This record gives sequence, C-alpha cells and structure tokens, in this order.
Amino acid sequence: MKTDNIIQLDFSEEMKTSYRNYAMSVIIDRALPDVRDGLKPVQRRILYSMTELGLDPKKPHRKSARIVGDTMGKYHPHGDSSIYDALVHMSEEFSMQIPLVDGHGNFGSLDGDPPAAMRYTEARLSEGAMALLDHLDQNLVEFMPNFDNSEKEPKVLPAMLPNLLINGTTGIAVGMATNMPPHNPSEVINAVIAYMDKPEITVSELMNYVPGPDFPTGGTVVNGNDLLNIYETGEGKIKIRSAIEIEPSDGGRKNIVITQIPFPSAGNKMKLVENLVSLMKDKVFDEIYDVRDESSADVRIVVEVKKDRDIENLLNGLYKKSPMEDTYGVNMLAIKDNQPVLFNLKTLIEEFVLFQEQLYTRQYEHLLDRAVKRQEIVNGLIRAVDLIDLIIEILRGSTSIAQAKTCLVQGKTEGIHFKSKTSEKTASSLDFTERQAEAILAMQLSKLIGLELLKLHEENSELAKQIEEYGDILGNKKSLYRVIKNNLKNYKKQFNRERLTKITHAETANYVEEVRIEDIYVLIDKFGYTKCVDTATYSRTTEENLREYVHIIRMKNNDKLCLFTSEGNMHQIKASAIPRCRIRDKGTLVHNLCKLDKETILTYLSFEELFESQLLFVSKHGYIKLVSGIEFETNRSVIASTKLEEGDALVCIAPLSAAQILENTTKIILLTRDGFSLGFELSEVPELKKNGRGVKGILLEKTDVVVCAAAVSPITETFEYDGKFYSAKKVKNRKRGIKGQKANLNL
Repeated sequence: MKTDNIIQLDFSEEMKTSYRNYAMSVIIDRALPDVRDGLKPVQRRILYSMTELGLDPKKPHRKSARIVGDTMGKYHPHGDSSIYDALVHMSEEFSMQIPLVDGHGNFGSLDGDPPAAMRYTEARLSEGAMALLDHLDQNLVEFMPNFDNSEKEPKVLPAMLPNLLINGTTGIAVGMATNMPPHNPSEVINAVIAYMDKPEITVSELMNYVPGPDFPTGGTVVNGNDLLNIYETGEGKIKIRSAIEIEPSDGGRKNIVITQIPFPSAGNKMKLVENLVSLMKDKVFDEIYDVRDESSADVRIVVEVKKDRDIENLLNGLYKKSPMEDTYGVNMLAIKDNQPVLFNLKTLIEEFVLFQEQLYTRQYEHLLDRAVKRQEIVNGLIRAVDLIDLIIEILRGSTSIAQAKTCLVQGKTEGIHFKSKTSEKTASSLDFTERQAEAILAMQLSKLIGLELLKLHEENSELAKQIEEYGDILGNKKSLYRVIKNNLKNYKKQFNRERLTKITHAETANYVEEVRIEDIYVLIDKFGYTKCVDTATYSRTTEENLREYVHIIRMKNNDKLCLFTSEGNMHQIKASAIPRCRIRDKGTLVHNLCKLDKETILTYLSFEELFESQLLFVSKHGYIKLVSGIEFETNRSVIASTKLEEGDALVCIAPLSAAQILENTTKIILLTRDGFSLGFELSEVPELKKNGRGVKGILLEKTDVVVCAAAVSPITETFEYDGKFYSAKKVKNRKRGIKGQKANLNL
C-alpha cells in the first residue's frame, strides 16, 4: 500500500485552523462593513454590478432578478436570497437615511409586509449611491480578482460621503457583531468639516454637531445622558420611545396617537400594533378602550383611552410593557486593514477623512496627469499650425504614416521627398513627442481655421491654470482640505433633511397599575389544575359542574392564594398570576404557578382570610399549636410556616376564626394510626410563633403517629376518617387516648 500521499494531521489542530479560517471569512468577507465606504461586501458588489449595467439614476429601472443574477454570477456566489435581501434593504427609506437603491414595485413596507419576488420588482441606483460610485473610472481605488479570476471588482468604493455614519449598518459575524445607528447627513458632514478644521477636537465637542442618532423612523431618545459615553466607547444602549400626541375623542375620552415608532420596529410596525391589541384584550391595561391602526403614508396608531383615566400613567405602562419603548444596542465595529476594530465617533470620522485624503490625492493626480498630457498635445498642435506647410510636405513626400511620424518625432528625413533642401533641413530639426505626433497626424484641416486656433490658445491657458491649481492641491494639505470640504458642502445641500429623532433626558417610566378590585373564585380540581373565574361566571355555573372542584376559594383579584404543605412551608401565588379562564377550560397545574416540588398541599386559603384567622398546626408526632395569621405576612413567594423535628410532618393546618377562639365553641380531636382518638377544648392549645415547634397534644407509642386532626363542635361525639367513625370524647388525662369504636350509623 502506497503511503506517499497520506498526510497525517492532528484532528484538534485541523478543527481549530478550519474554524478560524471560516470565522475570518465570515467577519471580513460577509458580515461586517468596511470603515471607509461603510458597505458590506454583498452591498458593494450589488452597487458595482448595477454600475456595470449602466443603471444610474437617469436610466430606466431594470429587473431585480437581472441585477441579482449578475451580482451572483460575477462577484457574490452565495445565493440569490441574500443578495436580494441586501438589495431590498438598501432601498428602504425607513431603514436608511439615504437609500442607495431606487426601487420600483413592491419592496416591502414599514408594516412588515414582505417584498415581492425579484422577478416582479425593478431597481436602479439612487442619487445617494452615486456619491459612493462617482469617479470609479479614475483609478481612485484598487481592484482585485473576483472569486474565479474572471472579472475584477473594487476592494472598496470611492465613497465621498460618510456612508457608515449616515446610513448605519447591522451585521452578525462569528463571535462579534456590528450595530451602527444612522445619523443626520447634514450633522455628520458638519462634524467631518469641524474635525478637518480642528483635528484635536474631542468627542464631546463633536457632539455639538452630532447630538445623537437620527433614525429614519423618528422617535425620541430618552437616555441622552448616556450618548457621550456611547460615542466615546463605541458601544452602549440607546432607549427610544415612540413620538405621541394626545387628541380628544368621542364621549369625553382621549386618544394617544403614535406618530413615530422606535427604529427597532422599522419594517415590523404590525407587531407593535398587535402587541398593543393583546395588552388590551388580556386586560393588562384596563384603561385602554380600543386600538386602531389608521396609518397611510404617515404613521398613525390610535390608542383610545377610557374616560377619566390617567393618560400619563398609562403611557408609562405602555413604555414599560410594549414596544412603544425599545432598546437599540450600539456596537461601532467595522473592518480596517482586514481586521475588526471597535471605533468611536471621532475615530470613525478620522478614518473617513484619511480615506478622503487618499481618494482626492489619487483623483487630482489623475486630473493633473490628464491635464499635462492634454497640454502637451495642445502645444504640439499650436506649433504644428505654424509649421503646417512643412508638415503637409512631409506627409505628401512620405510613403507611410510610420515614416512621417518618425520624421516628426526624430527628424529623420531619409526616403521622404521634399520640394527644397530648406524644407528638408527644417524637417530634420523637428522634435515633436510621440503623443504630439499622433495628434498632428490625426488633426483635421478644420483646425487651421483662425477661430479654432484661438480656441487652442485659450485651452492652453486654461490647462496651465488647471495644472497650477492641481499642483497646489497636491502639494498643500489646506488646499486639499478646501476641495474636500467644498464637495461635502455640496452633498450637504443635496441630501439636507430635518432631524426626525429628538434627544431628551427622561427618567425611567414608573407605572402605577390601576387595579379594579373585584371578587374572583379560584377553582382547583383533584389533579391540581387551577384557574379563576369572575363572579358572574361562577354564578352561572351549575352545582353539578362545581362538584369536580375539590377546592373553591373566594378572594379578591388583588389578593394572594396561600398554600400550606405537610413539609412545613407556605407558598404564595398572586391572584393576577392565576389564569383567568372559562369554566370549561382546564387551567394550569398549581405546581407551575409556584415552586412546589413534591410537597403535599394540606390547605388553600386567601391571604385576606389568613390575616384575619389563627391557624391550628398539628404534626404527626403529636405537636400542636395556634399561630396568628399576621405572622405570615411577607412578600416572599415561599417561607417556612413552622418548625418540624427530623422525620416529622404536618397532618393538619386549619384556619380558625376569632369568634371560634373567643367564644370557646370549638373542640380539637386527634386520631392516631393505631386507632386512638383524643378530644379537648381549643382553649387548652397555646398560641405560639410560627417558628415554634408546639406542645405535645397526645402521648404516643414509639410506633404510633397522628394521622388526623380536626376542629369540631363541642357536642361532637364521633368523627369520620377514611370511611370509619371514631370517638371524639373529652379526656382529662391525655397520656393516652380513647380507643375509637366504629359507630353504628348509616353513612
């Protein structure tokens, strides 16, 4: 067996290497934007492909499928859906301050409607895109081979607009993500110019020009105090609220009208509306009368408020429990020199200005080179006009164009027939450049007209001025900055728009819940399924249907349900947490409403009843005590209700009213496993704290335990337990109970 082609690799090292390569590919080539043009690779390739198709803003729209096909086939072989999604995103006015694509057809909506298929929509470049693509033919940026070396694509677009700050971006890579908020174009350009005037400017000073994000959907940033830290560190959280207006409505009611939504809801407005509707239907906010979406071209969501309700308090609740207030996580991560870097406001502007210096330097080097070459040609043409007779003689006496060109450039006259020796001698002194000779040979006779000659002299003077100007720009940084700033000011006029997002320093919304106190009934069946119904539903329910519930507790809707277990714990469940159901609904297991593990529930009662009662505790080891219900007042969901010995457990927890205790109208009976029963007056039971163990109520044999205890009427002679009747006589000496006898009664 040949082993020459077998390469042995360490599996863990190979996995590390492969995953590292994959991660870097996603970070650099897919998910994160370049800090210079603010575009992710797929966006850059789409725009470049549209440029190649000639889809500038003055040309007709072209089918999106054609654009996607060209982009995927030439530059981005990663699937048509990702390309079309990026194309759609660049056309969304609610996502970008300056859309880069002019879409025609159904490109989705603010509501969250999906765009039509790419075969139905059309697109072309927008005016904003041209600010990133202009002068692409002037060798301003480097090109690289595409994925199969069949085409060339730009490494970065010659963006002369700070696109990354203006439009923002979002991208999720491997182990990192970027979330750049959009900003107002005029404010960003002003900040860039301020930096160019004063490079040592601070982030705080830059915020005089860029006070905060300006989202296309508007809204209000309520934590303006945090923006300085966010812009200095490049990360943080921005809280955005909907813009609202209060309008009068019918019947003395008032409307909360949402006119702008938070940016995280852009492209998903219906989810916000549905959330508000569910809050109304679920009675989370009883103050809401109705919710309507009356939006057309502008956002208008109407929340109708019931009469005489506190609108400010309701607004605080909506900000707290609905997407009317949302959080935008800022993470200013971008690619620089093939590395992901976290930027702040100043460093982003600094990188843009450095990029502009490179672009404008290359642009004016290109313009200077073109002007010098043109001046060379113009000078040659002017000189040629003065020697036009000689040049015509050379042309007529030459046997080929190459022979004539050699004579013009090098003065070689061999083989050329001249009319006179003087002409030949003059021709031998010619020294036109290659470029001048080609222009002379291509010159039309119309150039000999006096007016055309005057134009050549005027062009020569203009070219001299341009060369001097270009040289000054390239040799003087102030002159270069002046050109950059003038261009930025033109873009500012072109893309100027009013700020939509307000910056405030509001406090956290505090909502005081308006609860309408009403009676409810908590119904618990033998399996522990729990639900609550209102009084009207309970009154309509037949006795036959109510028999399936082993526990029925009447309580207030702002009360708590208290559960006492044999393990000595008390659990509390807020009434609001108990599902309100129809009578035929099953409900929820009580174990899902509180932290019950495998505990056995002995007693259910409302906290209101508990607070006004005393609880009788009896354990299987015979300990007994009374505890005031006040002892159990707590905000904790679970507490210890009593102290138990190891191996002990509660067998009875019974609420007793104040009347039963004061009037001494109750007798306590205990029953043991061996069949002994004991009865005594309630007044003999001491009242103790909940953390006390209690006193011995009955003396037990080592193998005997209490299995049942009850509070009954003093005249009770027998009581039932497990289908049998036992004696409930009072005994003076409680060292031993009376052996219970089964009563001869019809059950």
